[in-house]
Formats: sequence, structure tokens, C-alpha cells
Amino acid sequence: MTALFTVDGLISLLTLTILEIVLGIDNVIFVSIIMGRLPKEKQLAARRIWMFAGIAMRILLLLALSWMIQQKGKPIITLFGKGFDVASLVMLAGGLFLLYNTVKEIHHKLEGNDEDDIPKIKSQSQAFGAAIVQIVLVDMVFSFDSIITAVGIAKHIQVMMVAVCIAMFIMFLFSKRIADFIQKHPTLKMLA
Repeated sequence: MTALFTVDGLISLLTLTILEIVLGIDNVIFVSIIMGRLPKEKQLAARRIWMFAGIAMRILLLLALSWMIQQKGKPIITLFGKGFDVASLVMLAGGLFLLYNTVKEIHHKLEGNDEDDIPKIKSQSQAFGAAIVQIVLVDMVFSFDSIITAVGIAKHIQVMMVAVCIAMFIMFLFSKRIADFIQKHPTLKMLA
């Protein structure tokens, strides 16, 4: 932890925090779109869960990424003569998940109405739970760019973890304003 209190550590912390926020804006936008489907009284709770789950998930991703870097180039499956390592499979799964969600969102906006955005679920708690699962998955996929950046910039995992916590807290503070802005501007919502 002493690495955090060196000049190099503080510069890395500041740089990483700023980059985490800049790279996390897409997370906030997509999470805001999902939260916009929830009743107003559930949105703050969803934001809080997103913040704490996001911090925990990013720390786990930091640890997993260090392991994946050690595995880079070691294929675990081969298809059509091409070897795929763990990192490639994770990126492929994340890309497919985002593609599915994007197509589904565009379809609902063009073909359906707002009530069709949330699947018919038996209870409000199930709808809230489904939204939280989707928020966590979207946030995880969108976190890869910032986590990869963190690993590439900082030398010490403690600096990365502190930067992630600070950035998530700042994004949490501004998420309601961003969500309100996105909800008021449907064109931006579609572009996101």
C-alpha cells in the first residue's frame, strides 16, 4: 500500500481515476437507459447496487485480467484451425452480449412502446432483479476497456483498486443527472 503514497503512485492514481471516469461514461449512459425503465422509487436503489456491484466487479476483473495476461497466447479451444485463449473468448462473449442488447433496444424503440421495454414479469421485485442483472452484465462488459487501461498504466494493483473506487463514486454522484439528460433527449438515447 506504500506504493500509493509515492509521487509515481499519486500520478498513476490521478491519471487512472480520470481515465476510468472518461472510459466509464458509456457505462453510465447504458446503465441509465436500463434504470430509466424502472419505477422512479426504485432507481436510487438500483444506482446504489450498481455502484457497489461495479466496484466489486471491477476489482475482480483487475485480478482476473492479471491472470488472463499470464494465459495470453495459450489457446484453450481451437475452431477451424484458429486457437482462442481466455481473453479472446471473454471479449467475444462480451461483444455478442452488447450486440444482442443494442439490437433489442433499437427494436423496442422502433417497433414497440415503452411498456414493452421490460418483459412481462410476474412481480415488481422480479422486474427489479432482472434490471439489476442486466445492469451488472452491461457494466461488466463496458468495464473491460477501463480495466485493461488500468493494468496497462499502473504498476501496482492497489493503485488500480483505489482509482476504480474513486471513479465509481464520482460516476455514481453524476449518474442521476446523466440519466435525466438521456431520458429527456431520445435521440441521444438511440445514439448511445
